[in-house]
Amino acid sequence: MASDDPASIARSEICLCLFMYFGTLVRMVQEKQEHTVVEVERVQTGVRLEKRMLKVLKGIAEQKDMTLGDLLEGIVLHAFEGKAPFSPQTLKEIEQFKSLYGMTLKAADSHHLKERKR
Repeated sequence: MASDDPASIARSEICLCLFMYFGTLVRMVQEKQEHTVVEVERVQTGVRLEKRMLKVLKGIAEQKDMTLGDLLEGIVLHAFEGKAPFSPQTLKEIEQFKSLYGMTLKAADSHHLKERKR
């Protein structure tokens, strides 16, 4: 039987892998085409943030090769839709930055923060 031939089996596996690769390639191209550019008007703002939190945010933005503003916009847009803004890998990176900068704040602390007097 020809299908038991090792060369035939190898060719079948190669064809399957190529099919899977091209299928993935097509999906990636289609996903990129679905995103359209949206023009926005940005304004400069003077937002005050907790010092260590800002350091963590800047670290993540730098690591992702994006501006702090772009990172914050992404976080807010995800939050407005009830979606998690970070992948599991990014959450691990955030934990490393939090440890590096000594940030111990949690979500439960958000309504209990009081600014230190200078």
